[in-house]
Amino acid sequence: MKNQLTDQDLAMLDNSYAYHGPKDDQAPRYEDIRNTAKQLAVNILVNCPHSRERSVALTNLEQAVMWANKAIACNE
Repeated sequence: MKNQLTDQDLAMLDNSYAYHGPKDDQAPRYEDIRNTAKQLAVNILVNCPHSRERSVALTNLEQAVMWANKAIACNE
């Protein structure tokens, strides 16, 4: 049995896959998140030896920034 899409499902998809240009105070909030993450990235690079784990940590930090910024873009 196939699930039927609800109006709520369709609204969620429209929001998730739409372009969300910055509005109001969003741009400086994006920048604040990126700058904070960059400081942590520097800390990771300075303190962690070259390794797969360091690469994974940096990748996950990039993902955290992406998801945090998406939270701002899609939920306001």
